[in-house]
Amino acid sequence: MYTSFFGLVKKPFSLTPDPEFLYLSPNHKKALTVLKYGLMSQAGFTVITGAIGAGKTTLVRHILNTIDEESIAGLISNTHTAFGDLLTWVLSAFNIEHDARNKAERYQKFVEFIQMEWAKQRRVILIVDEAQNMELQTLEELRLLSNINVGQDAVLQIVLVGQPELLTKLQAPELIQFAQRVSVGFNLSPLNFQETKKYIYYRLLIAGGSTQLFTPSACSAIYYFTTGVPRIINNICDLSLLFAFAEDEKIVSLQTVIEVIKEKKIGGITPLDGRKGKAYEEIRKNILANDKIDLELI
Repeated sequence: MYTSFFGLVKKPFSLTPDPEFLYLSPNHKKALTVLKYGLMSQAGFTVITGAIGAGKTTLVRHILNTIDEESIAGLISNTHTAFGDLLTWVLSAFNIEHDARNKAERYQKFVEFIQMEWAKQRRVILIVDEAQNMELQTLEELRLLSNINVGQDAVLQIVLVGQPELLTKLQAPELIQFAQRVSVGFNLSPLNFQETKKYIYYRLLIAGGSTQLFTPSACSAIYYFTTGVPRIINNICDLSLLFAFAEDEKIVSLQTVIEVIKEKKIGGITPLDGRKGKAYEEIRKNILANDKIDLELI
């Protein structure tokens, strides 16, 4: 709706993970490096965790787009038990057609697939997104599945991506053998203040826009209310562009962002509040000093 008004070629702040808009903050770059290292070093298990909306799925999509010809990757994104057992997910992730009637037959189908890919000198990479939803028993089944590996060769590599609750599950006594097989891992933290501004500007540039679309004070308020979580940043920025468009304003000002926050507080599903802490208080003071808007009213 507003893209042409702001001179954009596409929406810069979509909530759908898009590798084209991947902004590599220092933490995101480390997470991506850990993922790549895990795959290159033939790690049995690689684990990436982070809060909701931190950008984990975007990293996964980027990795899937860069898999070389020496590997074949499958993605499991629906990890609730209602979708079937583990082997059903796995066979579906690799588009393996079968008429297996039970777990044993499904297991044999996957073993045959692994052996076939090994004969082609290709590694099989299984990526499980939202892995925190898996039951302990299912995670243990996943560990047992890794026993398919042939000798010293990591024919099957497994990447788990999930929220911090995944770490809690992996620390359960029942999964001690699983935890011991995790070769590399990383926890993805939110963006800091400077990274949030760079993130906003980066996405605007990728979408064909100007970094001048958002004033510095608008960026400060966005960080203040989102604590640097990319998905929430996208939501606030998208609505801010919409509000500015509705008012026929070519620039997203602090006032526009504040109106969005007010709306989120009144009728939003996930209302936002100003954050506490020394770093946030300094940002709040700077906003007040520059624009004389009382955030206490929000």
